[in-house]
Amino acid sequence: MPLQQPDESLLIRDETGTQTLVGYVVDISDPAHGRCYLDLGPQHLNRHGVLHGGIAATLLDNACGMTGSLSVDPTGRNPFLTISLTTQFLAAGKPGRVTATGYIKGGGRSLLYIDAELVHEDGTVIATSTGVFKRVPQEKLT
Repeated sequence: MPLQQPDESLLIRDETGTQTLVGYVVDISDPAHGRCYLDLGPQHLNRHGVLHGGIAATLLDNACGMTGSLSVDPTGRNPFLTISLTTQFLAAGKPGRVTATGYIKGGGRSLLYIDAELVHEDGTVIATSTGVFKRVPQEKLT
């Protein structure tokens, strides 16, 4: 059964240079959980033929930051900066679609503690992360 895609207006494509380079898509269809997905190709794999850890960490970081952003802005455009991110690699990421999803675990007005999980389309949890993210103050946005 094919994966159901959200409305195209709830997907963010090619917004940043990193997003364009890596090729992931940001999904803001769930206001409580930032998501991004990537269809793994040979350019995303390491010399052992599995997902490169740096790309896995990039997806987890983006899902966390987007989760923070969605907590204050339904368009997901209010930036959060990564203060720290710890990543645990649990399984090899094989070719196919992977999805990173963020979950707010705590925090206050300016700092959020956000976890994320990177899952292969077959249900395998590839990696998890936990991090601290800082909201960019409104006066710094102009």
